[in-house]
Amino acid sequence: MSRTAAGTRRPPSSGARAGRAPRRVAMLSVHTSPLEQPGTGDAGGMNVYIVETAARLAARGTEVEIFTRATSSDAEPVTELVPGVLVRHVTAGPFEGLSKDDLPGQLCAFTAGVMRVQARREPDWYDLVHTHYWLSGQVGWLAAERWNVPLVHTMHTMAKVKNALLADGDRPEPAGRIIGEEQVVAAADRLVANTTEEAGQLVDLYGADPARVAVVPPGVDLGVFTPGGPRGRAGARRRLGLDPDADLLLFVGRIQPLKAPDVLVRAAAHLVAGRGGAHRRLQVAVVGGPSGSGLDRPEELQRLVADLDLDGVVHFHAPAPREVLADWYRAADLVAVPSYSESFGLVAIEAQACGTPVVAAAVGGLRTAVADGVSGLLVDGHDPAAWARAVGGLLDDVGRRDAMAAAAVGHAGRFSWDSTVDTTLDVYADAVERHRTRAAAPFEPARGSTLVLPQPVARAGVGAVAVAP
Repeated sequence: MSRTAAGTRRPPSSGARAGRAPRRVAMLSVHTSPLEQPGTGDAGGMNVYIVETAARLAARGTEVEIFTRATSSDAEPVTELVPGVLVRHVTAGPFEGLSKDDLPGQLCAFTAGVMRVQARREPDWYDLVHTHYWLSGQVGWLAAERWNVPLVHTMHTMAKVKNALLADGDRPEPAGRIIGEEQVVAAADRLVANTTEEAGQLVDLYGADPARVAVVPPGVDLGVFTPGGPRGRAGARRRLGLDPDADLLLFVGRIQPLKAPDVLVRAAAHLVAGRGGAHRRLQVAVVGGPSGSGLDRPEELQRLVADLDLDGVVHFHAPAPREVLADWYRAADLVAVPSYSESFGLVAIEAQACGTPVVAAAVGGLRTAVADGVSGLLVDGHDPAAWARAVGGLLDDVGRRDAMAAAAVGHAGRFSWDSTVDTTLDVYADAVERHRTRAAAPFEPARGSTLVLPQPVARAGVGAVAVAP
């Protein structure tokens, strides 16, 4: 079943990249499957990223096999995502009942499953390992060394960044994750960052070699996320069954403290209190499901809505497939992204591609995803009153909002998945070349030096395993 609109198969890229692109890539996503619906559980922007890039890599001639942990006994061992992309479900621990925090203890079993697949292949089957998130990096570190191929790693989120920007009452990321991330950063041949800010964080917080860090911005499917024409908003609201005259604010994403949907709800309470009779037109749609630490109190946001007497204003909706999600973006007057931390913010780009301005927190990759004052607004901090002023000002200034809507489409058009894959292939080619050069060079330790081999990850308490040569 295809989950992407990557288009037809294209020949490999031209130029220096063409002869060096890997034939086959083993892509690892331990904790969440690309087949899952983004917006609930652990599925989010990373899932979209993996689906879109894998499909386009295959269209350029690079086959991709995605390894992910099986979470259902009904899952087929191997599923074709699109031609040239296979999803392999690896049995590692019980199918259900494990949270992401439990998965370090299953990395040994997952690694064994990956190794068994390679053992049934011809020698040198994979040319490169690309891992997503630190759990995958731990497995990929071992696989890349075992297969003697380069390791490319994308962090997506970083524990040190998240812990520095925690929401009130949210759980900090554990020390085991921080240690695991540091190990992966040290082991990877190339590190992929979404923005220059993230690249700087890898260098400053994790000691990454700047020469091994490449900035590759994510993209947006510009064939699905479109403004929808002159009557796009009216048509979208009709299809979704929404009030055609409402002032509609939209939140899309997983419901957890990190994403801060409560900030938007509290801002809505300020707007209701300050707009008099106009508050009857205000509607807030929350599209998504509980995730992460939000699962500790899955009804907390609903209780906040009731406590603030906003039951007629705030409405909850299940995560939506991409075609329906595009209608939600088109239907909204503004999309809010109040997260405490975002490595990029795909929701912001998707909304702008649909012609809807975004009000976002001035954090992380959102400073790149939103052109402040042009395609939307960036808000410093998470004070609901400040958010109410920013949102309310745009709701009341239709001319400015319309100008931002037009600019948003152009801004989002700078980010395409094809461009992402172009740059990713350059990163792959460089990683392969560097790895080949190192492998050909004779090993000559400095006189009096001690050769230190990578230690099994289990020593750091994160549950991976060393495999004997």
